[in-house]
Amino acid sequence: MPVFEYVGIDQQRKKAQGIIEADNDRTARMRLRKMGIFPQSLTLEGRAKAKISLSTNVDFSRFTQRIKTQDIAQMTRQLATLVNAGIPLVESLTALVDQIENPKLKKVISQVREKVTEGMKMSDAMRAHPKVFGDLYVNMVNAGENSGALDVVLVRLADFTEGQARLKSKIIGAMIYPAIMSIVGVFLMIALVVFVVPKITQIFEDVQATLPLPTKILMGVSDALTTPWVIILILILIPLAIYGVKRWLKTPKGREFWDRRMLKVPLFGKLNRMVAISRFSRTLSTLLNSGVPLLNALDIVRNIVTNTIIRRAIEETRTSVQEGASVSDPLKKSGEFPPIVTHMIAIGEKTGDLEKMLERIAEAYDAQVDNTVSTLTTLLEPIMILVMASIVSFIVMSILLPILQLNQLGT
Repeated sequence: MPVFEYVGIDQQRKKAQGIIEADNDRTARMRLRKMGIFPQSLTLEGRAKAKISLSTNVDFSRFTQRIKTQDIAQMTRQLATLVNAGIPLVESLTALVDQIENPKLKKVISQVREKVTEGMKMSDAMRAHPKVFGDLYVNMVNAGENSGALDVVLVRLADFTEGQARLKSKIIGAMIYPAIMSIVGVFLMIALVVFVVPKITQIFEDVQATLPLPTKILMGVSDALTTPWVIILILILIPLAIYGVKRWLKTPKGREFWDRRMLKVPLFGKLNRMVAISRFSRTLSTLLNSGVPLLNALDIVRNIVTNTIIRRAIEETRTSVQEGASVSDPLKKSGEFPPIVTHMIAIGEKTGDLEKMLERIAEAYDAQVDNTVSTLTTLLEPIMILVMASIVSFIVMSILLPILQLNQLGT
């Protein structure tokens, strides 16, 4: 059945939008009016995605709305609950469409359900939306369909997706406060140097006194930030520098240099490595538990790891495993995985319990990530306060020193 995307006004004269199923546009409009919605525009979602315009109003919400990791996690949990309850897949997807609030995700699931209704496997239907469902997601669903344990795989996938969403939110949440403090501090310092300092230093210039070095430095910075050509030069050079760095980072050498430094930078390097190892262990464990073959699982894990250094180690491990080696030996030779990780993987391979051992590694490193993030957050606050206090002290000292000199000359 065709799916229509609508934009209209409800009975409270508020904007309403979403999707609705109907045989044709006329039926869709009738159903909307019964729901108390007067449609302004109606878009037919299908092979041609033909648009039937009912208004000249343009809806920009589709460009601003996006599908978040939390949306995928919640949708997966709901689908797992429905399938686990014994509800047929098509009916589960129908109930899921009615439950989802995000319009873009609702539209994607509607298209997936339409393909499943036509006889296509759900994993193949999801593969048509790579921006929403990645390789990990599609391969796990495919493994669940092939093994007849889709409900179990969806539960594991929901747990995994929710865990990844929590980890991402935790790291971002921990960095928001220091970032805001840094931005506010920088703007305050610039405002102080640009607007306050020139009025005070003008007194010293009028007296023509010999100024100490800190005062000269402060006046030089203030003059530079208030000179038009310097400001124009800065506004040109900074975007060019950012553009150049981004272009360089897209090259293999630049990306490798950056990723290697990100693993060695103080404090944050350890955190980056722990996050990568946790993601590697959790993903590989989930895939193996879902019935995905080891070589295919290593392929998927390699693609979701963003750091090129660790990705190369996983790629070399896959090549070695293909040639008959174990997983732990090439990981150990790479030097990118801590000894305790490779040792636990080796024990898991010997005991035939690799999946559970990988899960334990992921849990241990998740706990370490939590502790490290908390420690970094605790350390960043006093460091930022110390830096801002040092800058303020330098400004105050630069202003007070010539004043004290003038007082001494006056006496």
